[in-house]
Amino acid sequence: MKKLWSYVAVPATALAVFTGSIAWVLLVRAFYYVQIGPLGVCAASGLTAEQVRAAYGDVMDYCLGLRPDFAAGVLPFSAEGAGHFADVRMLFLLNLAVLAGTLLLLLGLKLACRRRHTALPRLNGRTPGFWAACVLGGLSLTVGALAATDFDRAFTVFHRIFFPGKENWLFDPATDPVIVLLPEAFFRNCAIAIGVTLLGLCLWLVLTGRKQKKKAL
Repeated sequence: MKKLWSYVAVPATALAVFTGSIAWVLLVRAFYYVQIGPLGVCAASGLTAEQVRAAYGDVMDYCLGLRPDFAAGVLPFSAEGAGHFADVRMLFLLNLAVLAGTLLLLLGLKLACRRRHTALPRLNGRTPGFWAACVLGGLSLTVGALAATDFDRAFTVFHRIFFPGKENWLFDPATDPVIVLLPEAFFRNCAIAIGVTLLGLCLWLVLTGRKQKKKAL
């Protein structure tokens, strides 16, 4: 029975690492703010840095469930554009819900093990975190390598997968100028930040999963 919880901990750890690597990019708005200048967002949009930050804040507030209606600062938007962000909102909230759920599960397992002065059984001599990192890290490296060869295509495939049958993610700057605030380079930087965070966590799990003898992750 104890080993069953080790098998449960493998996908739970993988999901926690995956969703956590995404979550900080969504929640830390300074990640976007520091890119406003380098990406030339003000020049492209005709807005001041303050207006850009306000518009981005409105969009993220909506996507994170902090406001009920969509807004983009001083920028106008179409019904189709707002509809896409409604879809994005669902994905963002799902990501945060999965992160919270998996962290609670892993915390519960850790507290149960601590109360019993034991640890989750190892699987072939390695911790559940080790195996989660191997699988997740391997998949991420594969996907990352493919995306690096043609980011434009990867960007399109991503939207085809997560927004099946929809075209409202193809913004027209004339009707939805908010897209000017979110250039492709920004999304590329997001992907890089997520990938680096994910692989860093996976490396840590692999190293600690090999060295520990009594405690498992």
